[in-house]
Amino acid sequence: MYNKTLTFFIGTLLIITLFSGCIEKENYENDLDKTYDEIAIEFIMFLGNNNYQNAYLLFNEEMKSALTLEQLEELWDYYTSTYGQFQSIQNSQYKTINGYDLVYVNCSFEKGYIIVFRIVFDTQKDISGFWQDEIKTLNTYKAPEYINNSNFTELNITIGNNPWQLPATLSIPNGNEPFSCVILIHGSGPNDKDETIGPNKPFKDIAWGLATNGIAVLRYDKRTFVYPNKIANDKDFTIREEIIDDVLQAIDTLTVQSYAPIDKIFILGHSLGGMMAPKIASLNPSISGAILMAAPARPLEDLILDQTKYLNNLDGNIDTSEQELIDEIEQDIQKIKTLNISENESVFTLYKAYWEYLNSYHQVEIAQNLSMPLLILQGKRDYQISYEEDYTIWYDSFQQKDDISFQIYETLNHLFISGEGTPNNTEYLLEGHVQNKVIEDIVNWIKTR
Repeated sequence: MYNKTLTFFIGTLLIITLFSGCIEKENYENDLDKTYDEIAIEFIMFLGNNNYQNAYLLFNEEMKSALTLEQLEELWDYYTSTYGQFQSIQNSQYKTINGYDLVYVNCSFEKGYIIVFRIVFDTQKDISGFWQDEIKTLNTYKAPEYINNSNFTELNITIGNNPWQLPATLSIPNGNEPFSCVILIHGSGPNDKDETIGPNKPFKDIAWGLATNGIAVLRYDKRTFVYPNKIANDKDFTIREEIIDDVLQAIDTLTVQSYAPIDKIFILGHSLGGMMAPKIASLNPSISGAILMAAPARPLEDLILDQTKYLNNLDGNIDTSEQELIDEIEQDIQKIKTLNISENESVFTLYKAYWEYLNSYHQVEIAQNLSMPLLILQGKRDYQISYEEDYTIWYDSFQQKDDISFQIYETLNHLFISGEGTPNNTEYLLEGHVQNKVIEDIVNWIKTR
């Protein structure tokens, strides 16, 4: 089942709700003596017992106008069909953030997942917001066969300065000879250092795969992962703070600290990280080369629309509610294109400053002015970053330029994990690993620079 209100976008799950329909609150009123935790737990338990009517009655009128009872049921059905049946509430945590009362509820599901839901309340203790904050897997990471842990060691370090220090891990090959080091740059969303998606950890695969073959790797938790609450309402937040600044800090850490005998530094950007890699490379001449994995060549908002259309058309039909969603997204995209966004308005959870920065950013043009080697990698089963659209733009722009290398992988998806059949967002929840051929291609390319 593909839930029509969900779209998987470049490594993060964005919940987009349709604005239609409501039911009236009947014979239920919130007990104002109940704590926020008690109401949040009651709400989740109603959903867990398929008692959608009572769960819905806990919404305030604004929430009901944004989400119908049917859509709430569809949304919960998506979680149970994807992650298994709801099992239990592990714990809850109440917080007040910017004057809002919130409860985070950690819920366990049958297939080994913990989903953290964020429930927001109004002053009457009615629910005014219901979000998925995080999905964690309980599955233990199993290293792929191409990893040899005896070939390297790992050192936990910190990059950046207050107030944005980030935990990081440096994978260091054994031996005293100088070696190259790769800094991994995440895709969009609050990613950890392994870029964990479901049971998969593509950045851990890459880090250990390269370190097995004599190349050091630095990976770190993304700023939006470590400091989500601090960033959430920052209207001046742009992709510079999200990605660029921390990569530059990581480079400074490697060049200033003598953690290992590093003689060359490369950057490897995945998805949105690949899109920003040319800009980062242009800002630091000490970078020896850049690797772009599934890098968008087009504007970010265009990708959101394409992915929404693709997922809603997987069954070969776009119904009325799906078309309403697409129309709404097209309206939001027009706001981004024209920057017709008010000061307090967010579009796709991001404020005007973020889109203003990206509107003036042209990754292909910046890459054309670089004098360093580039390696551009693309999986053909990637529906998020299109082979026909994005990869073709990169290839047509650089095929005649010296020291630009390309590699296509017929069976690989957006995570560079092999799959079969029609690509879709649920396959990211199947355990897999970055294909060994990808690791080999990166190793060979770096060692010839």
